Formats: sequence, C-alpha cells, structure tokens
Amino acid sequence: MRMRHGIAPWHGRIGSGSGFTLIEVMIALAILAMTIPILLGLRNRDVDLAGYARQMTKATFLAQEKLFETEQLGFLPIGEQAGDFTLPPPGFPVGFQATDRASGFRWTRTVLTTPFTSIREIRIRVSWSRGAGEEAVELSTYAFSETKA
Repeated sequence: MRMRHGIAPWHGRIGSGSGFTLIEVMIALAILAMTIPILLGLRNRDVDLAGYARQMTKATFLAQEKLFETEQLGFLPIGEQAGDFTLPPPGFPVGFQATDRASGFRWTRTVLTTPFTSIREIRIRVSWSRGAGEEAVELSTYAFSETKA
C-alpha cells in the first residue's frame, strides 16, 4: 500500500474492526426498551405485595389479640359480636385514651356449638378493605367449660 501525504488509505473500517455495527446497537436498544417496562412492572408488584404482607401481619396480630381477650372472658354464650379496634387492648389501664389503633380493620367473633355441650368453637375474623374487595384473616379455637361433676 502506498501512502500519500502521510494518510493511510481507508478500507471501510476504522480501527481493528472490533466495534459494533449500527444494526447490533439498534437490536440491543430494542431489547432494552422491551425489558425496562417489564422490570418496572415487577417492582410495582413488589411494592403492592409488601403492603399486602404488612396488612396481613397486622390483621393476624389483631386476631390473636381478640383470641386472648376471648380467653379472658371465659365461656361465652353462643352468638356473634362485631366491632372495630377503638377500645384499648386487654391489660391497658381503664383511663387509656380510646383511639382507632387499627384504622380500616374490623373484627367479628362467632361462638358456635359443637357436639359436646361443654365445648364451644370460637372463630375470630379480622377483615379490611383492599381495592374493590375485602381481605380477611380468620383464626379458630375451642373453649371448654370447667363444670365440676
């Protein structure tokens, strides 16, 4: 090859030929453009699931609290009671300022009969609104009457 005026002849490639072509760069950008919205959607779903887990955990603790309260009340009559969480939890002083400590959560306590007269089934259901529907946690236990023979 002959050089004229100190400039090497150009053969269509610059450097050693290890660069990317325009079509390779365009394909890489197209793949990236398709995956970013998917990844962002997964991130949003993650945030939603974390909020749901937080509500589920809170509802479970509230249901356990109601079960403890039910144990303290003794052998309950058959029936259903419902309410919210404005009253202080068991063990707090009587003068405790009543506020809605679990806003949006409601409880239902259902006392049912069993084949045995000295045993009652107790179901505690804690529910809350989520979107257009309702979610709930339900715990169940049995209460025994301590009648002396």
